[in-house]
Amino acid sequence: ALVSKADGKALLFHDVDGYDMPVVSGLTNSRESLAIGFRCDYAEIEGKLAQASLNPIPPQIVDSGPVRETIAIGDDVDLCRLPVPLFATLDGGPMITAGLTIADDDEFGINAGVYRYLIRERNLTGIDLVSNNNLRLFADKAYAAGKPLPISISIGTHTIETLFATSARPIGTNELSLAGGFRGQAVRLTNCETIDLPCIADAEIVLEAEIMPTGWTQPEGRFGEFTRILGGLHWNPHVRIKAISTRKDPIYYALLMPWEVIWLLPPMMEASIRRALAVANIDVVAINATPGSSCLFHSVVSIRKNPGGGKNAMMAVLGAVGVMKHVVIVDDDIDVFNALEVEWAIATRVQADRDVLIISGATSKPLDPSIPPAAAGTIPTTAKMGIDATIPENVPVERYDRITYPYSDKIELENFLGDTAVETPPQGNMDVETMAGAIRELISDAPLHFAEISEKFSHESFQTISRAMASLHEAKELWQDDIGRICLRDSPFAAQLPT
Repeated sequence: ALVSKADGKALLFHDVDGYDMPVVSGLTNSRESLAIGFRCDYAEIEGKLAQASLNPIPPQIVDSGPVRETIAIGDDVDLCRLPVPLFATLDGGPMITAGLTIADDDEFGINAGVYRYLIRERNLTGIDLVSNNNLRLFADKAYAAGKPLPISISIGTHTIETLFATSARPIGTNELSLAGGFRGQAVRLTNCETIDLPCIADAEIVLEAEIMPTGWTQPEGRFGEFTRILGGLHWNPHVRIKAISTRKDPIYYALLMPWEVIWLLPPMMEASIRRALAVANIDVVAINATPGSSCLFHSVVSIRKNPGGGKNAMMAVLGAVGVMKHVVIVDDDIDVFNALEVEWAIATRVQADRDVLIISGATSKPLDPSIPPAAAGTIPTTAKMGIDATIPENVPVERYDRITYPYSDKIELENFLGDTAVETPPQGNMDVETMAGAIRELISDAPLHFAEISEKFSHESFQTISRAMASLHEAKELWQDDIGRICLRDSPFAAQLPT
């Protein structure tokens, strides 16, 4: 409860009633804290992720590590000694939420992910394996063979490893190699005692375990999800804990839903979107995996558009980013982080029958509450929608000229408040007739807006300019071009009455 009120700050609880172990929470519950964990500006994270993908560094196996300083095996295993809290009021029980899980497969190799584990007994948990992910595939294969699947569960790992472990990667990708590429040095692994698998050598706590071949038959939940609502009851396998190893003075990491997960998602989501758009040859300006969609289901992308580019961009995003439900494509004049701007683009640039694309039966995230409940062991599908909120090609671009105000970029309100006098530049002494002649000469080569004419003669009084313009209108000398600029009546730029 305190962490949820900490306004993006991490909290360390030194003296937890009934336990010998401190608890930390809130490490990644804001963009700012994520940047601290990565030791770079938030804006630099996406670029570093791309470099990590191009330059992975395989993990390094070491003989030991801090997490091997103490170990409990067999009958000494007692999960109840860990200060695992109850998070949401309607949760099914205390759940381990920051378990970086490593599994191995003869065909696909090492896989790392982050899963939650409901504590059931001193040495038994459930594991949430509803989603169609790589560990689910490994567990399905082991279940079909009637064998347990060994896993190591590292708690209290660095944010970098957590980030890559939570990312959706093609099967066969070693997420820990990508984490090594991001940090510029190999992630240190050490071998477990009771299973033939490594764990994170620098973790605070490691559980050595096996997913039992019981099938998806055990009810589990509910649990507060990253969607900011309570998830439903899931059916999941058992996990038997065979050993617990720790540092001498471990700190338990209680990852708090939802924002500690939500803020891990944008760098990966935005990098995936950028890769998809690069393949589609789309010139991207900015991407926002929106916090309102838990940084997963929706994105807004601004592009420098060629004809048809808005449609190509939304199809590229929806096709390449499996869990993305909705994408809005906007022009580069729209701030994707400003919801008012995005809504304005949708309101003024979209015709639904032309600019909205809906696709049925696509890959889903089962935690989406809008999807009807599916039978146990099945993966539901979803509908996807793309909105092309770019300026239509067949509409004159000047229809979207925004309201601006003369000199607003040159003056500051605070300079005119209070007692400080603002110096007024000396005014010229041109008379109206001379000013009219100067304006006539100025617009003889090219039409100009009134504000541009005024700017050219800013050293003269505005009243003189207005009177000169009035005299030219009275003399029937002035006209306007097709976008409203002032020109001479007999100019080749002069607008013609539509026929």
